[in-house]
Amino acid sequence: MLLPIIFLASGIFILITGAEALVRGAASGAAKLGVSSIVIGLTVVSFGTSAPELFVNILSALKGSTELAVANIVGSNMANILLILGIGAIIAPLSVKRGTTFREIPFALLAIGLVAILGNDLWLDGETSLANVLSRTDGIAFIAFFVIFLYYTYGLSKVSGEEDKVETYSWNTSFLLFIIGLIGLGLGGKLIVDNAIILAQLVGMSEALVGLTIIAVGTSLPELATTIVAVRKGHTDIAIGNAVGSNIFNVFWILGLTSLIKPLHFDIESNTDVLFTIFATFLLFLFLVVGKKHRLSRIHGAIFVVVYFCYIGFALLR
Repeated sequence: MLLPIIFLASGIFILITGAEALVRGAASGAAKLGVSSIVIGLTVVSFGTSAPELFVNILSALKGSTELAVANIVGSNMANILLILGIGAIIAPLSVKRGTTFREIPFALLAIGLVAILGNDLWLDGETSLANVLSRTDGIAFIAFFVIFLYYTYGLSKVSGEEDKVETYSWNTSFLLFIIGLIGLGLGGKLIVDNAIILAQLVGMSEALVGLTIIAVGTSLPELATTIVAVRKGHTDIAIGNAVGSNIFNVFWILGLTSLIKPLHFDIESNTDVLFTIFATFLLFLFLVVGKKHRLSRIHGAIFVVVYFCYIGFALLR
């Protein structure tokens, strides 16, 4: 059992390293072509930080492990809010812009809410549906919401004048980083999916549980690193924006694209995880509008972390 664990950990490391290289290379190339840094931030950087989940999901779907794909997204969203923002708030209280509280967090709530609605065909459609599945039609709906979100966010960025600084390299270096990133994402994603399935079979865990816990936390490490760096530099609003934005990307872009490639079976037991993620997102919103508004305190962070590990314990017992 030790070998699959080593390969799984290696896959997570290669995946994250590949995503970082891909972002640096693609962002540098786009900047050298004269693309606005706002556009780069909304597209290249955002897509790059979500690349680990994307590659794991695509490979899972192609291998037929669709429960792993759904659990990875739900688990990542849960970890982004409770674990990553929890740790960030414990390090230092996180302040957030009013727009994030009243616009982006409700958008994230809508995203995970749609997973619950579109995934429960048997419950909502009754006899007219044969199984719970996130179909290609659902995938198109997710992608449509994603395009709307990108257009909306781009408009806000133009109005507020926000700019992301982009580090540039020579064309050869940019291209090399991009290629290394693609190879790293492919290799890392394959190692993760293959060994997660082996590990699940060896210890008797379901693929969904492996995706909800080990893989979800592993693919969320870029967000954790970004949050810690942002907090240490005093950019606490970036920490919450990064986590919330990642959750929106995970559902509308990654889950949408994955279900377009192959319809995803939605296990009835996944409802518990989805509903809990809805609760976590609502709890984040509640903490930011009650008491010291638009601020996540250390107490809030501690509550998030405790709640996360309690739920993981419940999931393992379940």
